[in-house]
Amino acid sequence: MANPLRGEVIKLYKTLLYLGREYPKGPIYFRERLKSAFMKNKDVSDPEKIKQLVAKGDYVIKELEALYFLRKYRAMKKRYYEPEK
Repeated sequence: MANPLRGEVIKLYKTLLYLGREYPKGPIYFRERLKSAFMKNKDVSDPEKIKQLVAKGDYVIKELEALYFLRKYRAMKKRYYEPEK
């Protein structure tokens, strides 16, 4: 019998992999770190622990999105406003 949370974990992995394409240190660095994090927890079978790990992954997604929005904001601000002296 397959774990019902398996789909959520796969979706989380794919989302993080997609977001990692624009990571400042490069997509290869991000992919290696992501894979090692998921492989470290591959033997977890407790549904509550899996839910906690998925929630932590969702938090990481929000942090990455904030990082990217901040980078875009800084680029736009640099283009359209004079530097402060």
